[in-house]
Amino acid sequence: MLRATLKSLLARKLRLVLSGLAVILGVMFVSGALVLTDTLNRTFDSIFADAYSATDVSIAAKPKVAVAEFDGEEVPSPLPASVVETVKSQPGVRSATGRVDADGARVIAADGKVLTSFGPPRIGTNWTGTDEIMEMRSGRGPEAPGEIAMNATTAELAGFRVGDRVSVLTLQPKREFTLVGVWGYTGGRDSVSGVQEVAFTTPVAQELMLGAKDVFSSVTVRTADGVTPEQLRDRLAPVVGDGYEVKTGTQLADENAAGLKEGIGFFNQILLGFAGVALFVGIFLILNTFSIVVAQRTRELALLRAMGASRRQVINSVLVEAVVVGLIASVLGLAAGVGAGAGLGALFSRMGGGMDLAPIGVPLPAVISAFTVGIVVTVLAAVLPALRASRIAPVAAMQEVTITDRPLTKLTVAGSAVTAVGATTLGLGLFADAGDATLWLILGGVLVTFIGVALLTPLISRPVVSLLGRLFSWSVPGRLGRLNSGRNPRRTAITAAALMVGIALVTGVTVVMDSAKSSLQAEAARILKAQIMISGDQGGARPPTYDPAVLDEAAAIPGVRAAAGLYNDVVAIGADSDYVAAAEDLSVLAEAYGTTAAKLTADQIAVSEPEASERGWKTGTPVTIQTSRGEPHTYTVAQVFPENGLPKNIILPAEAIKSFGIAQPVLGFIRLDEGVTVASVLPQVKALLADSPEVTATDQQTFVDDQAAVFDDLIVMIQILLGLAILIAILGVINTLALSVLERTRELGLLRAVGLGRAQTMRMITVEAVVIAVFGALLGVAVGAGMGSAVAHALENDGITQIVLPWSRMATYLVLAALVGVVAAVLPAIRAARLNVLNAIAHD
Repeated sequence: MLRATLKSLLARKLRLVLSGLAVILGVMFVSGALVLTDTLNRTFDSIFADAYSATDVSIAAKPKVAVAEFDGEEVPSPLPASVVETVKSQPGVRSATGRVDADGARVIAADGKVLTSFGPPRIGTNWTGTDEIMEMRSGRGPEAPGEIAMNATTAELAGFRVGDRVSVLTLQPKREFTLVGVWGYTGGRDSVSGVQEVAFTTPVAQELMLGAKDVFSSVTVRTADGVTPEQLRDRLAPVVGDGYEVKTGTQLADENAAGLKEGIGFFNQILLGFAGVALFVGIFLILNTFSIVVAQRTRELALLRAMGASRRQVINSVLVEAVVVGLIASVLGLAAGVGAGAGLGALFSRMGGGMDLAPIGVPLPAVISAFTVGIVVTVLAAVLPALRASRIAPVAAMQEVTITDRPLTKLTVAGSAVTAVGATTLGLGLFADAGDATLWLILGGVLVTFIGVALLTPLISRPVVSLLGRLFSWSVPGRLGRLNSGRNPRRTAITAAALMVGIALVTGVTVVMDSAKSSLQAEAARILKAQIMISGDQGGARPPTYDPAVLDEAAAIPGVRAAAGLYNDVVAIGADSDYVAAAEDLSVLAEAYGTTAAKLTADQIAVSEPEASERGWKTGTPVTIQTSRGEPHTYTVAQVFPENGLPKNIILPAEAIKSFGIAQPVLGFIRLDEGVTVASVLPQVKALLADSPEVTATDQQTFVDDQAAVFDDLIVMIQILLGLAILIAILGVINTLALSVLERTRELGLLRAVGLGRAQTMRMITVEAVVIAVFGALLGVAVGAGMGSAVAHALENDGITQIVLPWSRMATYLVLAALVGVVAAVLPAIRAARLNVLNAIAHD
């Protein structure tokens, strides 16, 4: 029986290939995600081990406000220069060097634009000379206050050479320096992991990067002979006291790598989630493939039964075929996954400014996952066809029979019951007061309803496919194609359902994102009264800033009613960290924002009503707040303003700005007098920002559109990731048609014999493909629109107040589905047209 199964499998190589394509793509996504994660994890381990290779022990002051790796920028607390001298005098210390290392040194390139960075920081440091891994490429280190050096990556990106004048943005507005040196790293590297680095003299670095004199961000210590880093760490910790963190270079490397690995792990989960969707769609393809295969092998399997094969042997025969397909597909999918992981790694490297990747490897989890997923998914999808094959009676070997399509009664009842449960759950979430369980009820209802609709697809396919087919029934091939697409509702439904899943998810996400975008735009237009905004695109943890003097100059422009800037900081309030804002004068900010508020004194704060309610604050409540650079300060709640009355929930007084991590405004609001046009003032404001190239001035509508554009980017990203699921669905259409052509070989031969031409045969197959594809897309658009609308409604309390159906995108999906049908029909149609008429009629 095993030999017969394997010979049958090898005799139908096309069937083997088509069966395995979906598994190959799904496994590729899973193994590719794991290969990418492993590569990046080893890359980060190598990068930080290299970066701290010249550090035996490091001493740094504990940050005043702790910030998680991906929650914002943690501002380093400076330590006094006296700590360096104290450490130098300790036994076991060979050398101790005060270091200034802080993110935020933004170089203005030769083209006048700020060098951006998507990931790696832009470090400002003090020049302390080269070490074991640094090497001068040209020039020398900075010696005078007006000199800087930079690493080769920064110099290349900015287009500078030694001797050029370079402008740099730091904690202070633009300053100009002379570039006197360019350095690189051992191994021919221009940077460590694409980090942009600018080195100043120590006093200038302290002033520009730390905002104070005679302070450092850390002390780098080298051990004397015979002393281990761990011994020196334990010896220095009690000397410097509890306010400092004393760690070995190895510890720092591990901790920094772990922080980035956490973010990569989250990204990996997203990739695996999309891989799961792709495999779910693949199950439809495999299920349909084996169903058609069993139908084609009816007489073969019946003959085996007549020769004595038991039902169990027939089931095992189909499952063995599934295992072989899954095994081969897993091997190919793993190989493709390694290639995909390498490609994604190269993309990460380019986005990270030329990060040096570790060699691509194949981790054990990727291998285990590839074979587990590939084989298990294939076998699970083949179970139902295998059971169906076991029901073939031995007498079928002597008859011209195929497995007839079973009644849809049981499936319809099951689908109706599941849909009813899902609709009820969804209704409870939408209209009942379920408290904290509301969102879960809605999401659960959406999922269950989705499954119910999938079960009802065979029932829905009959009338819908018939109706869609009538659009092509103006010719004989069109009528035949319509009848063929509706002759087997289960097969049509499974094929269309695969496409429905991908289209429904894309449509649902688009509805949610478009609804969020429209809600944001409407809310911003309602609450934002400033006609001109000053802002920039944030490409990393540090927001773009500008010279606060611009605001005073803007306020002096004729026709300007009020001009105010907004300063942001991450602070600690009790055990929690939160974002707060400050303004030079709250009354001016309120005027520019289109509301009213009184100026705050040095010990007062203003709080929004929702924030006050959540924290139990009211007017007169004392609140202790720790800013990024200052000391804990107790404020009094002086004003409670309406929700969205001001741009932040907690507003601190002007006196707090100097203790913020960044003492420069990140936004600007300019309100004009009645009758003054934006066009008359905007060019003047833009001119004031000539020395602040990170930001620009825009009108209100442009600002709102720029803020909402992030939703369009998310939609594109999700469409790309879900594209694999849709690709598998397209393969499903091709697979179904190709196997259907094989199944209907004799029928096609008879049609050709009675006069159906080759071109007509191809049109018939094309109509069948287009009808199935459009049916799947139409169902996906309908289900996705309903699913997205329900989720958007559930997020009403989170700011989504409008539900927007993306009609143009949904129409595009339907048009693309029709094109997909045409493309999917090409190979099967050509195969059908090339059939030899006599051989086809005699086909068994």
